[in-house]
Amino acid sequence: MPAGETLHHMSGPHRDEPDLDLIHVNVASAAGAYTVGNSSFFRYIVRLVELGLPLEYQDQEAVDILGAIPHAFEQEQELPRSSGRGWRIVPAQGELDWPVLEATPERLHSAFERARGILWTHAARFRVSAREITAIEEELDAVYGVLMRAEAAGVAVNISYVA
Repeated sequence: MPAGETLHHMSGPHRDEPDLDLIHVNVASAAGAYTVGNSSFFRYIVRLVELGLPLEYQDQEAVDILGAIPHAFEQEQELPRSSGRGWRIVPAQGELDWPVLEATPERLHSAFERARGILWTHAARFRVSAREITAIEEELDAVYGVLMRAEAAGVAVNISYVA
C-alpha cells in the first residue's frame, strides 16, 4: 500500500484481502489466551507495516514482527522472514494445526507498545477515530494481561489470526 493511503478503504473483501470485520487475532499461551475481534486493532496494530511509514530501525523491527503474524488457515503465505530476535514462525504440524508466530511475552509486549506509539503519532494522518483508538486501547490492555501472565509463568506466546 502506498504511503499516505488510508486503510479505511480496505474494509470488506478485496482481491486477496480478508473481510476485516471478520478478523480474529488469537493470542495464547499455557498461562491463558485472548481473542481480539476488533478490526481496527488488526488494521492499525497487526497490519501497521502496510501503512508504509518511514520508521526508525527498532520501530520497523516491531511492525515487522506484527506483520509476520500468520493467517491460521493460509498455509501458502509468503513471509519475508520466518524468525527474528525473540520470535519465530512455527509451521503447522498437521491437518488440525495451523502456523503461529511464537514469541517471548517481552518481545510481543515491546512490539505492541511500539506499534501503539506509532499509531498515536500518526492517528490524525490516517483519520483514526477516537472510537477506534479507545477500542484498540481496550484490546491492548487485554492482550497485555495475557502477556504478563505468560511472562510470570515463563512460557512463550503464540499468535495468529483467522478471517
